[in-house]
Amino acid sequence: MSLALLLPAGLAALAALLLPLLIHLARRSEQRPIQFAALRWLRQKPKPRHRIRFDEWLLLALRLLLLAALALLLARPVLVGGASQSPWIAVVPGVDLRQARAVPAAGDARRHWLAPGFPSLDQPAPATTASVTSLLRELDAGLPAGVALTVLVPQQLDGVDARLPALSRRVDWRVLPGAMTLAPTRAATVAFSLAIRYAPQREASIRYLRAAQTAWKGDGKAASDLASLAQPLPANARQLIWLAPGPLPAAVDGWVRQGGAVLLDHESTLPKLPATTVLWRDASGTALVEGVAYGKGRVMRFTRALTPQAMPALLEPDFPQRLRALFDPPQIAPTRVLSASHAPLTGGPTFPQSPRDLQPWLVLLIALLFLAERWLATGARRTVAP
Repeated sequence: MSLALLLPAGLAALAALLLPLLIHLARRSEQRPIQFAALRWLRQKPKPRHRIRFDEWLLLALRLLLLAALALLLARPVLVGGASQSPWIAVVPGVDLRQARAVPAAGDARRHWLAPGFPSLDQPAPATTASVTSLLRELDAGLPAGVALTVLVPQQLDGVDARLPALSRRVDWRVLPGAMTLAPTRAATVAFSLAIRYAPQREASIRYLRAAQTAWKGDGKAASDLASLAQPLPANARQLIWLAPGPLPAAVDGWVRQGGAVLLDHESTLPKLPATTVLWRDASGTALVEGVAYGKGRVMRFTRALTPQAMPALLEPDFPQRLRALFDPPQIAPTRVLSASHAPLTGGPTFPQSPRDLQPWLVLLIALLFLAERWLATGARRTVAP
């Protein structure tokens, strides 16, 4: 363990230590000569030499310590090293607790739950939906390089990544009886109820959407509600294609913010729309549709006009399926595996240990020194220099 300074230039404030010294010299009580008649005729002798003398040493020492602590605070001191090298035993919630406690380990081993915050095993098993793989990486990054790590897992794991985690240390991976209580994550199902609203100048593009409707009917999908802009949206509409140039009406904007999904015309405008990402490209890599989350819903936009000249993909046989897929909710990858086949690999990155910040303790010390200095400076027991 060693002390380090993140900002050594802050020690330049130590020059302020001269201030209390000067104040104590300047505020010494004045000595006023008094004439005595009986002493007037005595022969004058050389005056003794004056020595520099400080009064109230304890008050002066407190003020010097206070300024030194402030200068040290500006230098931002930290403690490097000194972390415990005791082995760690991380237990995934769901493992049989009696068997987890029965696992042999060193006397100074630390047992914790593999959960956010890594609570002690003496606490009840936490209910968490955090990813086991992410927690393993976080724990590995937070432990010093030489600390041995044992992980106790049930036969089946939920909440893992698609690939094995690579950690910076070798992990003693032990499978014990038990089961995680996490329910399998499923993608949200949203009924397909599409409404199409178009301006008169976009009527030529509607035939391609009608062709897509026909293909959806053949696949057993729900038919769409197709009408002009004047027609209000049906109450059960969850998806919308808006083919009209200009600003999006406030009513439609609010509908999207409440959870709707809209596909806009390439000339439609929506103020303060966040940056979008490409959702559909053609065979040549040209972006056809861009989109972004918007409130509780989603906003998508064609990047070009719905004409074969501008968008040849309209004539492709997979156009109805690609258009329909834009409104599907994102699929969630499986996160359940057998624990025996998910042991972490070695060779992951090694992270330097974060130094321990001493500033909170210094602030407390400065506050105590200030209170003590004020008590001595204003107390009734303060002495007066002769």
